Amino acid sequence: MPKTGLRPIGHEDKLTLVDHLTELRKRLLICAFTLVAAFVVCFWQNNAILDIVTQPVRNTQNLQDPSKTSKDPLEQAARFQQEQGQALRALGPALASVAETFEALGGAENVTPAQRGAIASSSKELAEASRELRQAAAAIPQNTQRNLVTLGVTEPFTATITIAFYASLLLAMPMLLFQAYAFVLPAFSPGERRVALPLMLMVPVLFIMGAAFGYFVVLERAVAFLQNFNDDSFDILLQAKDYFRFAVLFVAGVGVLFQIPVGVLAVTRLGIFTPQQLARNRGYVILGIAVLAAVATPTPDPFTMSIAMAPLIVLFELSILLARWIERVKPPEGRSDWWEDEQDDDEDAGPQGDEPDDDPDDPDDEQRLGYDEPDGERGDLSKLGGPHRKD
Repeated sequence: MPKTGLRPIGHEDKLTLVDHLTELRKRLLICAFTLVAAFVVCFWQNNAILDIVTQPVRNTQNLQDPSKTSKDPLEQAARFQQEQGQALRALGPALASVAETFEALGGAENVTPAQRGAIASSSKELAEASRELRQAAAAIPQNTQRNLVTLGVTEPFTATITIAFYASLLLAMPMLLFQAYAFVLPAFSPGERRVALPLMLMVPVLFIMGAAFGYFVVLERAVAFLQNFNDDSFDILLQAKDYFRFAVLFVAGVGVLFQIPVGVLAVTRLGIFTPQQLARNRGYVILGIAVLAAVATPTPDPFTMSIAMAPLIVLFELSILLARWIERVKPPEGRSDWWEDEQDDDEDAGPQGDEPDDDPDDPDDEQRLGYDEPDGERGDLSKLGGPHRKD
């Protein structure tokens, strides 16, 4: 019985069911340890991860520089807070100046002792008010951004655990995919492995590219549209749990859409479609991409959907070019035989397909009509029905 450690297993190796289960158990343990280690690191850096995930929301709130004409209650409150801070910062020095003026007036010769006492008291009160205003102006928050809302006692903890798990899953993805490929690839024949291995290696690379594109380009625009839509009629508060679910599904959906090259190369290398057929029917493919982009970007904004569609169409066109180049360098084994036979049948069929042509010297026509003798004499047609039966 061959050992089932983490050594490479060949296609010809014969393993029992127990050997397969033992290998699967070891690879699952490696995946579990990797995921736990990545989760520990991500939970340790949960503040940085939370800042990264919530950055699109903060960029779309527009509370640091609110518009003077905005009807959004949050922007109006932020603008009032800024104006209040400016007023306090200006009023504090003005009161201090008035206090100094009163103190100077108290030293005049024509002021009675009672007036001098009242002026001194007022000057002292103005100086105290000036100090209080300066402290109030300094205490006004400089960061007016709103954080995500949590409901319940445990939601801050559970939301942090959830986002840390998603981050750890993304961080451990290369090792998880490697273990999955190492377990599945031995079942493929050498020919199948030549097709499957490049496609499997493309999956994580394209997914990371799609996730990065979804986060840095599409997510912020989608959040901006949704948060600013009819914002003067709602007091918009974002719950952390709902936003994290939306952001993760959104970014993951764009990452899945970036797997178009894998699908194109798979169907062309397996002989299901040819690159020429995909190119001729690109209109239907673009329509399907538009539907997928509309589903993956749940915003009715056509601009956001167009941003998500553009790279997908570019990837599809590049995939067709790559599939044509690979087909020219090395035709797919699963399609080469019937494709060549079909081409040969079309050439041998003549101008009428299965019907014989009008050339009397064509030997193929003679064999189809029963002229199997070299000198052109009629052969035995007794087994043929119709007008060719011998009497």
